[in-house]
This record gives sequence, C-alpha cells and structure tokens, in this order.
Amino acid sequence: MKNNIEKAYFLKLTRKILSWYDLHSRNLPWRETQKPYNIWISEIILQQTRVEQGWNHYVNFIKRFPTVKELHEAENDEVLLYWKGLGYYSRALNLHKASHQIIEEYNGEFPDTFAGLQNLKGVGKYTAAAIASISYGERVPAIDGNFYRVFSRILADDFDIASPKAYSYFYDLILPFVDKDRPGDFNQAVMDIGSQVCKPKNPDCVNCPVNEECLAYATNRIQELPVKSKKIKVETLDLHYYFVKYGDHFLIRQRDESFIWKKLYEFPDEIPDELKDCIVFEKTVQHKLTHKTLNITFSRVEPEDEMIFEKLSSNGNYIIVDIEESHKKSFPKPLEKIIQEWD
Repeated sequence: MKNNIEKAYFLKLTRKILSWYDLHSRNLPWRETQKPYNIWISEIILQQTRVEQGWNHYVNFIKRFPTVKELHEAENDEVLLYWKGLGYYSRALNLHKASHQIIEEYNGEFPDTFAGLQNLKGVGKYTAAAIASISYGERVPAIDGNFYRVFSRILADDFDIASPKAYSYFYDLILPFVDKDRPGDFNQAVMDIGSQVCKPKNPDCVNCPVNEECLAYATNRIQELPVKSKKIKVETLDLHYYFVKYGDHFLIRQRDESFIWKKLYEFPDEIPDELKDCIVFEKTVQHKLTHKTLNITFSRVEPEDEMIFEKLSSNGNYIIVDIEESHKKSFPKPLEKIIQEWD
C-alpha cells in the first residue's frame, strides 16, 4: 500500500508541475528547438548569467556560429569576442575545445546520453542532464540550485545541499518525479518554478502549483530550506597593471591559460624602473569574482620617448594597439573600463 501511495503522490506532483509549465513556460529562444547544439550553447551561457542578460548573447552567438562546425572552425579570439560581456571566459574556451572534440572525436555528432555528454570539455552533470533530457528524451533530473531549493521545500528535506553527497542524494530523491514521457519539459518546468515562484527570498507560495503538496509550506519552514551550511571562502588578491600609452596607442598582451582571465587581453603587469617616473595617474578598484576579491591598482604611464615605448613592447612580448583595434579584443571587465576612462 505504501508504494502505491508514493506512486500516486509522485504522479500527482509531476502532473501539476507539467500542467503549470504548459500554461506559464517562458518564451525563450533556445526553447524553439531541441537541437543539442542550441541547448548546449544556451546552458553554458546561462551558467552564472541571468536569462535577461544571456538572451541577446545567445541570439548573437548562434547567428555567428549556427552549428558546431562553424564554432570549430573559428579562432579563439573571435569566440571570446562573441562572449564579451558575459564574464567567466573559461566557459567560452571550453565551448571551443568541446567543439573540437565533437568534430574530431565524434564525427560531428553530439554524444546522445547523459553519461556520454559529460565527456565533453566543460560539460558537467547539470548541463549533460539538460541536453540529454531535452534533446534525447533521457529520463534524468537536471539538478541545479533551483532543483535543490524546490525539492528541499516540497519534501521538507533538510539534507545539506553543500555536502559532497548532495548531488547523489537529490538525484535519487528527484528521479521518481521526472516524467518518463516529458523529461525535458519537466526539467525546464522546475527551472521556471524555481526562478519565478519558489525563489530564494519572498517565494510566491500562494500561486505555487504544488503548494498543497509542499511540506515546508504546510509546516511554515519555507525560509529554513534548503539547508546550506558550507561557506564559500573568498580569497583576496592584489594586482597591479600599467596602462602604458604613447599618443593614441597602448600596450597589451594575451594571457595564457593559467590563473584567472584565461586567454583574455591585459596590460603590462610590470615596467622598468626608469618608466616609473612617467606614471601620471593611479587608481585602485575592487572587482569581485565568485571566489576571489581583486584589489587592482592601475597606473597610467606616458613615456616621452617613442623608442622606449617600442622597446618595452618588444622586450615584454606586448602588442601595440589603438582604441579601434582594442574593440576587437576581449578584456576583463575592469580593464575594459580603464580603456574607456583613460582613452
């Protein structure tokens, strides 16, 4: 009898979630197709990015790179340029690397399983589950922060979502709810409920489609859940950049793939002692990343001799650009602001 009760509960809850989605699903450009390429691009863009911000980037990215073939054939710099404004540029680099995998290792075809998709560079369990369920109909939950929050509350479950075991625990917990005929719609429905209704703060419980089944709502525990005990340790770093400018030109170079801001362009981070007398202005800004707080000092350097400027360029493997040329390069946001301010 217990199993029958549980099965009826799962079916009722799933039916309500899908019925709500049929009426209230968001009209988003990546939902106009089930092509794995488009779903992949949208999911990578939406990591650490709000839908409103990611919308135009998705449209522009797909317009320029409509298939994995065009993405594979593009240069790194161009891929980064179309990622400009989204931040977390390692996502774009991983997209490009994965496009090479798909073309060179999979004959241009995406892996078509949850497990296989995780072999692609930058594709974790959540993204793999989203593609597998939406594009291939695999019955697998796409577990992200929305899923943790929605199901912690529905089931009044206080399992710590910061625990290393959280994913496997919630995977087993949520799997019975995933509709076998519409797994992709189910996953997108929970994403929408989590972002529009069951929000972290001030959730709209009155209009929630499953408020009658929600144990946290019934016991007034909504604000207690989900439980997340682990604190993110934020590292503080001090950086110093020199904006070396002569006439209309200044020096930049491309980062390697170590440390932060992989493959983006930057200013010199050191100059000869004799050039320090040419510093005309300095300012310090703070820039916050997920796990780091950067205190960045910028020094504007204006050498009087063009030969010194060119010598510094050759000795430091820097390239000389003007403002127009710099617009074709991708810079970290705080450096881009300095270019705009100090041009």
